[in-house]
Amino acid sequence: MGLRLQLLEARGPDELEGVFAAMTRERAGALFVPADIIFVRHAQQMANLAARHRLPAMYGFREHVEAGGLMSYAANFVVIFRRASTYVDKILKGAKPADLPVEQPTKFELVINLKSAKALGITIPRSLLVRADEVIQ
Repeated sequence: MGLRLQLLEARGPDELEGVFAAMTRERAGALFVPADIIFVRHAQQMANLAARHRLPAMYGFREHVEAGGLMSYAANFVVIFRRASTYVDKILKGAKPADLPVEQPTKFELVINLKSAKALGITIPRSLLVRADEVIQ
């Protein structure tokens, strides 16, 4: 596909500006931000930097898209938290946590921010928009 993967690391919010500047220098065509709590706490800053550096970005949390990022595909945490409550119930009723099975997420959601797409000059295909769980206008 002719893609070149470039790994960059930010250990905190004070390093984000430098990382985005490096992406611009290296002519990055897009950005993928994995699901990590350090990133979600700085969703607004990251969305602003991606917009300023004109980088289309895919995120691991929907909060980035709500803050102005382009799109995310991630586990639906509302469903995960609801499921966790059944574990709490079982534990409170005497079940040993070590005896409970580990579960993987089963509900994922695609969220697209059309305002961000327009600002980046990107047209999101209709076929993708109809598959999205949520489209932010």
